[in-house]
Amino acid sequence: MTKIRTEFPYETVHEDVRIPLPDGTRLYARIWRPVTDEPVPALLEYLPYRLTDWTAPRDWQRHPWYAGHGYASVRVDVRGHGNSEGLPGDEYDPVELADGVAVVHWLAAQEWCTGRVGMFGISWGGFNSLQIAALAPEPLKAIVTVCSTDDRYDNDVHYMGGSVLAVDMHAWAATMLAFVCRPPDPRHVGEEWRALWLRRLAAVEPLVHTWLSHQTRDDYWRRGSVCEDYGAIRAAVLAVGGWHDPYRDTVLRLTEHLPQDRVRGIIGPWSHQYPDRGLPPGPAIGFLQETLRWWDHHLKGVENDVMAEPMLRSWISGSHPPATVYGELPGRWVADPAWPSPNVTPVDYAFQGAPVVVDSPQQTGLDAGRFFPFGNDADLPPDQRDEDARSACFDFTVPPDGGPIEVLGRPRVSLSLRTTAPTGQVIARLCDVAPDGSSTLVTRGVLNLSARYGRDRAVESRVDESEDVVFELNGIGHAFPPGHRVRLAVSSAYWPWIWPQPDAAGFTLDPAASHLTLPVRRPTEDAVEWEEPEQSPPLWVGFPATLEEPRPERLVVRDVAKGEWRLEVDPRYGGTRVYPDGLEFTEDARETYTIVEDDPLSAYSRSDWSIRLHRPESAWNVTIETRSEIGCDADAFLTSNEVVCKDGDEVVFHRTWEKRIPRTAG
Repeated sequence: MTKIRTEFPYETVHEDVRIPLPDGTRLYARIWRPVTDEPVPALLEYLPYRLTDWTAPRDWQRHPWYAGHGYASVRVDVRGHGNSEGLPGDEYDPVELADGVAVVHWLAAQEWCTGRVGMFGISWGGFNSLQIAALAPEPLKAIVTVCSTDDRYDNDVHYMGGSVLAVDMHAWAATMLAFVCRPPDPRHVGEEWRALWLRRLAAVEPLVHTWLSHQTRDDYWRRGSVCEDYGAIRAAVLAVGGWHDPYRDTVLRLTEHLPQDRVRGIIGPWSHQYPDRGLPPGPAIGFLQETLRWWDHHLKGVENDVMAEPMLRSWISGSHPPATVYGELPGRWVADPAWPSPNVTPVDYAFQGAPVVVDSPQQTGLDAGRFFPFGNDADLPPDQRDEDARSACFDFTVPPDGGPIEVLGRPRVSLSLRTTAPTGQVIARLCDVAPDGSSTLVTRGVLNLSARYGRDRAVESRVDESEDVVFELNGIGHAFPPGHRVRLAVSSAYWPWIWPQPDAAGFTLDPAASHLTLPVRRPTEDAVEWEEPEQSPPLWVGFPATLEEPRPERLVVRDVAKGEWRLEVDPRYGGTRVYPDGLEFTEDARETYTIVEDDPLSAYSRSDWSIRLHRPESAWNVTIETRSEIGCDADAFLTSNEVVCKDGDEVVFHRTWEKRIPRTAG
């Protein structure tokens, strides 16, 4: 249970300001400060997600908390978003990062600031914290990056193992298309809101056009990927992730590659959320208190023991039956003095059996769960038995008379394959199979076979020739108990996570020349303790009751006659809520993914968004409707996007985009 704290060492005040940039653009900011005559360090969270409404409840949980402990805590909207001026750009483009550097310097120069600045954030804010740290502005001394990535190509929402991430490249591009079309709020920017909005709309371009045009790891993806040069980061880095977040491997890479006196890592059981929020799966921790130790040491020079903590503190989940949501997972915290850890040894498990043809039906992957779990009821993968039946499975039984096999890190597979087509992909899932036959997904990995020699090139497979391929699965902490089976399931399809290749002819796998390597951690007795989670009071938000029955979060529909499968997803971003200033904010989204079980070219995804911002006392009433679609043929992706924006009943913007993007690797 999260404690709501109302008393702090400092009283606090907050104000909204506009931060000037060198080109004259002003960014909208909200600053919480302690009431003191002494200057204090500043903490910056820098996002495109509208601080006056969309993230406001979450912001109030942590920014006043930091202010109450002696920091100026600052939330800033990125250029072209929320109530900030300027035009929107691509994710983490050079303008956004240069603006962020300018904001760091502006904060450091304020009379109420000591000149020392920290940055923090989750997801987008965690991304740009890392990227701005790599630009090394002098005042930026420390960051806390949560659920973020150091590799924009292979560990983001665009590609995985060199394959197009159908499920989230499209869904996220569609989400950002809807988000960027939201107007400034006249309550905060005055009468100029409409002119700002229309200029913003005129600059809108669907991001999916850019993302699909770069299908290998080229200079576009290298920019902003701090893994290209870890040495550029001068600030101290606290890297935090969750085993149910797709970005958790970044924590492992940062703790491996950054100097030991400037980095620490934490990986818990969490989804794509701050670890103090108490959203499934838990347990939550006193994350704000832990970060306060980090800030105190690096920004105030307090001699505490935060840098005496182990390099990596991580959660190892106990075995659990498959379910789409868990309140709390069984397991324990462990500590490793370095990463790679001296406690972890790679252990090979050889396969057995004759060569097997792997030619999975195209609907394999419908039980993958959500790419970005947020703590909703249908986020996580259900029982994997149906998926296993569409895959080639290799089992290893944990001896019943010993202890559990504890795994910590990234498993690796080495497979000997013979393909019948020049393109294809291989998906490997690691599952925990209980004595009753239930199969719980532990982790997974993907390889586009054209990326087997590197993500920066596309090399067709040698047809009818055996070839060895090696790739890693996503990192995990998991204990396989005695009597359970460790299962590696190999498939040639994984829709809708992975967009199918045109041929999709599968491959022949030779078990005798293949094996699985698990990072097995020796048992240790570790004393890892956390305070109970606490926050400052959240902003009150009302959720009006509705007579409408909610849609299922994830619904699978099978047309038996056509052999077509359809997955319908309601991402449950928030529905309708009412803010204290009278704003009624309504959003509704629906994603649809369809495929015919024997036709990879039938793959199709669609996302529909509807957003309304309404303030009854002023009659302000704005609506945004968007439609985004992706289909394909053998040679190209076919994208279609439409935006309709209204001010009251007046259509102020309507535009469609139709684009054909060649399939160069995807």
